[in-house]
Amino acid sequence: MIGEEQLTISTIRMLSADAIEKAKSGHPGICLGAAPMAYTLFAKHLKHNPQNPNFFDRDRFVLSAGHGSMLLYSLLHLFGYGMTKEDLMRFRQHTSKSPGHPEYGVTAGVEVSTGPLGQGIANAVGFALAERVLADKFNRDDVKLVDHYTYALCGDGCMMEGIENEAASLAGTLKLGKLIVLYDSNHITIEGSTDLAFTEDVGKRHEALGWQVLKVSDGENIDAISAAITLAKLDTTRPTLIIVDTTIGYGSPLAGTNKCHGAPLGEENVKELRKALGYKQKPFEVAPQVTEYISSLQPGFAKYEAEWNKKVKAYKTKYPEDYEEFQRWRKGDVDFSDLDSIYEMPQKDEATRASSSRILNKIAEKCPFIMGGSADLATSNLVVIKDGGDVSATESGRNIHFGIREHAMGAIVNGMYLHGGILPFCATFTVFSDYMKAAIRMSALMNIPVLYILTHDSIGVGEDGPTHQPIEQLEMLRSIPNIKVFRPADAKETAAAYESAWTGKSPTAIVCSRQNLRQLKCTGTDALYGGYIVSDSKKDTPDVILISNGSELAIALDAQKALAAEKIDARVVSMPCMELFDIQTLKYRESVLPSEVRARVAVEAGRSTSWYKYVGLDGECCCIDSFGMSAPANVMFEVCGFTADNVVSLAKKTYKKCQKAAALIPPTEDVK
Repeated sequence: MIGEEQLTISTIRMLSADAIEKAKSGHPGICLGAAPMAYTLFAKHLKHNPQNPNFFDRDRFVLSAGHGSMLLYSLLHLFGYGMTKEDLMRFRQHTSKSPGHPEYGVTAGVEVSTGPLGQGIANAVGFALAERVLADKFNRDDVKLVDHYTYALCGDGCMMEGIENEAASLAGTLKLGKLIVLYDSNHITIEGSTDLAFTEDVGKRHEALGWQVLKVSDGENIDAISAAITLAKLDTTRPTLIIVDTTIGYGSPLAGTNKCHGAPLGEENVKELRKALGYKQKPFEVAPQVTEYISSLQPGFAKYEAEWNKKVKAYKTKYPEDYEEFQRWRKGDVDFSDLDSIYEMPQKDEATRASSSRILNKIAEKCPFIMGGSADLATSNLVVIKDGGDVSATESGRNIHFGIREHAMGAIVNGMYLHGGILPFCATFTVFSDYMKAAIRMSALMNIPVLYILTHDSIGVGEDGPTHQPIEQLEMLRSIPNIKVFRPADAKETAAAYESAWTGKSPTAIVCSRQNLRQLKCTGTDALYGGYIVSDSKKDTPDVILISNGSELAIALDAQKALAAEKIDARVVSMPCMELFDIQTLKYRESVLPSEVRARVAVEAGRSTSWYKYVGLDGECCCIDSFGMSAPANVMFEVCGFTADNVVSLAKKTYKKCQKAAALIPPTEDVK
């Protein structure tokens, strides 16, 4: 190892340790142990240009072990990504570019937000899959427009998470040969030795999953690490796992112990680390030799992009139509001004899952960059893109068969979107959205418009019983910040859900029915407001307001007619998306739900919790706050009170309650 390389690795280690010590918070162990492999990747193999971190054909790097963020920040600082000395000194501080775990959109060079272990590996599978699809679509024999690798760095924690096995299994099945995972195998987790809970042979497991497995016994040997990465690139038919044996906390007095995993080393131990590494620089200072050495590498990094730009120029000249299509895919915009037909009303009752299928296909027909799939439920979710072909080890179609792997599926589509060039969706039953919660949360945290199509939305699932009937899942989804949860009542509202999803910049869950629903003439594009009046009262101020969505909206409309027969004037409001309604102007929200009308009834076949912000203390909820049971859907709705008669009863109850309360309030002029 030449002197500059050893000094650079020591610099990475000390920058990390000093920043963590200054913050009095962080994970120094992986930063010290994995520094040689991270340096080797960035200096010798990663196709990147720090002066333009986002050039399209760069290799993608995912730090799946996101707790080692200071390792990445140190690399970004040294390699010229704009991470300054001051940024390092503000590690884990408010508004800094060096947050506790890497965050997409905050720090140049960070491809995806990571931290929840295993998510990053699954994201990396998504990056590699997107690269494969785009390469198959646009590459020509004489011009390889899309030709890059995806690298991930993970630790023992990622390997223990079930999501890693799901993602690795699919990657092996699809033969994603341009996916290379560096495994920092230091045999230590927070509680101590991995032997306490993790004795499996990770290499044999991945071989069984269809991976090439390489081993480097000395994590300090950058020549061996480099040779392994070179060998990994030669196998284009299998993803590669490179197991690198390292020492956690290398060089410090706490090396090899769990004491350096998730806490600063301590001032004295940092001093001892400096001595052990023979490091002469002050905290946050970089030796001139290192600066000069990294500068000498920059022309090579710039050359990567320059060579790609030449390819783009040649491609544009030889294949102008394909070039324009490539640019269109990269832009990924859906033009709904040319998709009025998605709002056409079907001639008969139709489940919103069927409406979703029809609408998805109309949009996908005009937008070939849309692709996705289901967790082995496509025939039930009805998410198949007709004539779109399948994604397999030998084919890059548009329908992805994720298998029964919801945990990984959500994280994979996050990676596909962040790669660029693909607008992805995924689907499962609503009740199984629990399995995707972590990935959905990461979509929302990163503010990316991934679409989740969730069908079989309620006790309308029927005979499958309580294990398959979603009760609390709508509440779970709505509790996630920055996501839109759309539960449409018919085909037109389903169309609005798609338009909202793919014209917005945040994730959307479209929650669809299994059973056929009545098509309502009163619905339409106003659903884009999240909530709107579908059938108004006869009076200027209604006696009672019925608020509903999904299959229950038709019940609310029937109840309105029954109430009219009893001289109670009701307004019916459709509320397919609370999140959209809540961001409308106060004037609009007041026009739909006037505060003077306190007699309100919410009607939804799910938990009542989120509805109280609309019905208040005086309102009533026709909801379900217990688990379901095994029975036909029509029996379920009857038994659980989702009938017009029950809604009428609740409406009369709240109306009388509010009348009585109003009678107790003295006239304004009598109030002193």
